[in-house]
Parts: sequence; C-alpha cells; structure tokens
Amino acid sequence: MNNKRYSVSADIGGTFTDFVVNDQVSGLAFTGKVLSTPKNQALAVLEGVQQLIPEPSEIGFVVHGTTVGINAFLERKGARVLLITTAGVGDYYTIARGDRTDLYTLHYRKPERLVPRRDVHEVRERIKWDGTVAEPLHLEDFVPVIEKIKREKVSAVAVCFLHAHAYPQHELQARDMLLADLPGLSVTVSHEVAREWREYERASTAIMNAYIAPRIELYLSSLERKLQDLGVTSTLYVMQSSGGIMTADSARNQPIRSLLSGPVGGTIGGVALSKRIDRPNLLCVDMGGTSFDMSLVVNCQQNVSSSTTLEGLPLLSPIVDIHTIGAGGGSLAWIEAGGLRVGPQSAGADPGPACYGRGGTQPTVTDAHLFLKRLGPHSLLSGRMTLDEAAAAHAIHAVASQLGLGDVTLAEGMLSIINGKMADAMRTITVAQGIDPRDFSLLAFGGAGPMHAVWLAEELGMRETVIPFSPGTFSASGMLQTDVRHDLAFNYYRLIHLVDPEDLGQLFARLVREGRESLEAEGVPICDMSYEFSSDMRYVGQEYSVNVRIGEGIDLSKIEQSFHEAYRVRYGHATPGAPVEFVTLRVAALGVIKDKFTGFQMSENGLNPVIDTREVVFEGIVHATPILKRDRMSAGAVNPGPVIIEEDSATTVVPPGFVSQVDQFGNILIVRRGVK
Repeated sequence: MNNKRYSVSADIGGTFTDFVVNDQVSGLAFTGKVLSTPKNQALAVLEGVQQLIPEPSEIGFVVHGTTVGINAFLERKGARVLLITTAGVGDYYTIARGDRTDLYTLHYRKPERLVPRRDVHEVRERIKWDGTVAEPLHLEDFVPVIEKIKREKVSAVAVCFLHAHAYPQHELQARDMLLADLPGLSVTVSHEVAREWREYERASTAIMNAYIAPRIELYLSSLERKLQDLGVTSTLYVMQSSGGIMTADSARNQPIRSLLSGPVGGTIGGVALSKRIDRPNLLCVDMGGTSFDMSLVVNCQQNVSSSTTLEGLPLLSPIVDIHTIGAGGGSLAWIEAGGLRVGPQSAGADPGPACYGRGGTQPTVTDAHLFLKRLGPHSLLSGRMTLDEAAAAHAIHAVASQLGLGDVTLAEGMLSIINGKMADAMRTITVAQGIDPRDFSLLAFGGAGPMHAVWLAEELGMRETVIPFSPGTFSASGMLQTDVRHDLAFNYYRLIHLVDPEDLGQLFARLVREGRESLEAEGVPICDMSYEFSSDMRYVGQEYSVNVRIGEGIDLSKIEQSFHEAYRVRYGHATPGAPVEFVTLRVAALGVIKDKFTGFQMSENGLNPVIDTREVVFEGIVHATPILKRDRMSAGAVNPGPVIIEEDSATTVVPPGFVSQVDQFGNILIVRRGVK
C-alpha cells in the first residue's frame, strides 16, 4: 500500500460488477454497481472506476475477483493443450480414477477430459522415487512435438513427469527447450502448480492451468494497460481461490490460483465480520443474479481445502470450500412435464429479467419479487435503474396461464421452489457433513440474498439472520480485508512416532524461505510477513487425510492430539492410539496489507427512515408494508415485520412474524418475533 487516496475492489458477477472504494483521506467507504460485460469483463471494471473515482491517478490499491478462468473452463473455451509425459504412462490422464461418485447413475459417463488422447505425447525420461535418474531426458523426442505445435498452432503445453513433484529437473529442462524453439508458447510444468504426489491429479491441475492461461494472460494484460491509460499506476491485484490476493504477474504465471476468485471475497468478509460482531460460526450465502454460493466460517476461520473437483476433474490447489449452484435473481421459471421449474438457467445480464426491459420474456425470480411488490420499480441502485412492472406481470401471467394457476400463486411458488433448492444445497455443507446449522447464524449477502434470507434460515432451523451493510457489494468489500498469500507444500510420509522434531522444523523452515522469496517478489516488506503451518495427516492404511493446524514449536504429542480432534470433527469419531502418519507439510506465507477496509460508517443524519408504504404480498395476503431507507436507520433501531429495507446495493425483506434490529456496526439482525 502507499499514501494515495483510494483503495478499490471490483467483484465481477454474472449480472453486475460490484465496487467498494475506501477513501483513506475521509476514512469513509462508498460502493457502486455497473452491469457486467460478459464478452469483455474489463469493460465493466473500467466503467466502474471512471464512474466512482474522480481522479483515477489517486488509486493506490486495486484488487478484483475475475471469472475469466472459470468461464473459459465451464464454457470449454480455453486453449488447446498438449500434455507431455513420461514414456510408458501416457494413458493415465485418459484412464483417470476408477471411482464412481454417483453410484446409482445407470447411464454414467466419464467426465470429458480437457486433453484428448491424441494430444498426449510421451518422451523418454525417468526419475525414480528416490531421485535416482534411471533414464535421462531425451531431447530428440521433442522434435515431432515441436513440429506439431508449429503446424497446428497450439498455444499451450502442460508437462507432467513421474515424481516431478519431488525432483523437477527434467520438467525444467523440457520447458527451457520448448521455449527456446517456441518463445511465445504458454508452458505449464506440473511441479510449479501442484507440488504433490498422484500424477493423475497433478497432470489434471497442470492441464487446467495451461487451458485457461492464454485467456487470463490476455485479459489481465489488457486490463492493466487500460487502467494505466486512465492514470492508474498502482499494482493490480487478483483475488485467489485460497482467500488471499496476488499480483497480476503472479496470476499470469499461475492462473489456476484465481480460478474461483469471484465468490471467495464474501467468505473473507464473513471471517472479518464474525470477529467484529462476536459470531464465531457463520453460514455465508451469496445470492447474486446467476449463482448461489455457500461457505462456512467456523471459529472465525474460513475452511481452506488443498484440493477440489470441477465437473469431475480433480485440482490440487488451495481453495476456500465454497459450494455453488445455479440459483439467483435471474433464474428462469420454465415448465417441464407439466410442472414448474426454476433455474439453473439464468437470464444473466443480457437480456436479464423481463423487468429490465432489455428483451427478456421469461419470468425470473426478480420478476416474481417485483410482481409481489417486495421490490419496487425504483428499488435497484437507488432508482438509477427503473424496473418495468408491466413486463414482469406479463411474463408471469404467460406461465401461470399454461399451468392453470393464479399469477400470485405462481410468483410465490417460484420463490418457494428456489428457496427449497437453496436450502437443500445448504444442507450439503452442513447436515451432510455432520454439522448442525442451528449452531450457526446465517450471513446473507449478494444482490438477492437478503430477500430470501429469512426463509432460508427457517428451512434450516437457524435462529438468527445477519444482513451486512451494503450486502450487494459484500464480496467486493471482503477483497479489501485480506492479505497477499502464497501456499507451499512438501510431501512428507512419516509415521509420527518416527519423526525427528528437528528434521520436521528444518523442512518447515525451508518452506518458509520459499514463501519469503515469493512475498519479496510481490513487494511485501519482511516486517509485514507472517506464516501459518499445517499438515495433512491420516491413520495408517487410509487413503485420504485431514488437515491439522500446527502452532509455534514442534510438539509431536500436541500435533497428534490435534489430528484426532480434527478427525473427530470431520468424521464424527476418532481412534486415539491408532498409528498416525504425516502426508504433506503446508505453509501459508502471508503478506499483511495495511489500511484495510474496516466497515461502513453509520449515518446519524436524523432523517425519518420510512420513505414509502407498499401493498406487499406474503403467503397470498396483502400487507401494507413500510419501506425503509437503510442509510437513515440508526444503531439500535428495531422494526417488526413486515418491513422492506432498501439500499443502493440490495433490498432486505422482513416478513410478518419477524423483527429486525440494527447493531452498532450497521448490520441488520433478524429473528422470529418473541425470540431473544
């Protein structure tokens, strides 16, 4: 950070791109929203910067979450990739694993690979498990591969050799030789993106990195150049899937680390909020225009996993555990087999819901809210965007008439269906994992989250709902509350009773040195560096492991005790006394960002918060409902439902039978009436 005036974050969503700007001079923060530009996401970022910042040269820090990488994968619009691997094992990526995640799917189809078998090339080399070179790398084997790359204009290559996670010298040789002949080629070597065992998972990770790399490189270079044209001289940062941030240069080198950067900001914001309001356990739900993202904050910490799976393809990359389904304000209602369905198809930003007046004709969740008067025609963006009530009513009537239902019944039915889908998804990260959601408060944000929050909390028996200030830009504000982060790993297979604490400490020290070098390359001063230690551990004979946090000092008895407790939390039981082994050592190297966003300042303008009254429908009954302006609500204000609370980025719905209260930080706390 430097002494310039503004810190800016941008969260690119499927419908809107959200901004939070922290003014270092006044100490105030303000927000903004512009429609996303799916064909070129950079355009929305630039438009928002120009709208919100009078002097872009005064921007001292800018970070954003991008969906360029994940969209390239989901839409299968990434680069063509060649995989180069060790001779004799070229089929491992095609064969994959033999597990069946859906046991009862009769017509199971293996997930589509990103690299077909014809684009897998073998070269002679072999390094044994102990580092012994059994066969040197045969550079002449690359000649036909290079000719193919030139002839067929291939733009990306992934290299994954056996045991390269521990002994990478042949992968480095291969990259040097490829770039010597093909200087513009994007080359990913597996040990740099996934320094872990299991060659199939490591190859899958390297291929994913290579698949999205050209598009990420082009996007970030273009965005940096255009920001510089506006006068922005600060470094561009990108949100990582792990919850940290990195420079655009690092993102270009390892784009896979930004694959799920969009939704992570909300979880990081939830971590900061949990500490501020003394709610250590939060179930975070982010409902935007296209998707519904869920994550947990447990004991004021986000849960970071070392691996994940996307559409059946494994990835070895640190990632905040986030579960996503297709459900949002733009989710379309449609008829199948005589029944009403809602989502996962979305109207997106273009044409958007019918009420946007951009050509949409199918009813969406947003149209249902507008028809039921839970949204007003001028509710969005403080009236800067007008909603077409007649278009929403026409779209809803068209579907209702086909089903023989009344228009109000259909609109409320749409909301019930989408709420049920979201509640079921919430159970998959709580009840299905042995976690009782009643021990959590529901933190709801996103442009549409606060309109559904109370019903979702009721579905899961949760006592309290928390709506942060400016929920529609909460993910963007979370990006201003995180740190630079680099995750490092080292495979270490040892029975815990055979481990030498001094040897273990030296290995962690080695990872710390690597982390320090990475942070220094990002421009982080040594005084702002810190490190978190953990290890993947398991009972001997098991295939999968759990991650155990390791505090200062190497106390093996405490580490073993922590493993048993972590195992019990994850699986509901443990076996103290059974032999335990280390699998992978991990270090998170953190570079502290100073002058973080600390929240929005409460307004004490003394104005009456009630700005209108609308006839809002709840369970088929019309209620005269007060409409409140959130920035006029003071701390301690109590409002029994039904009430609608509007602000620039979102609308909060408090139905009959519930009561809302504003806490000292400006958050709205909603509970059932009579519950304390």
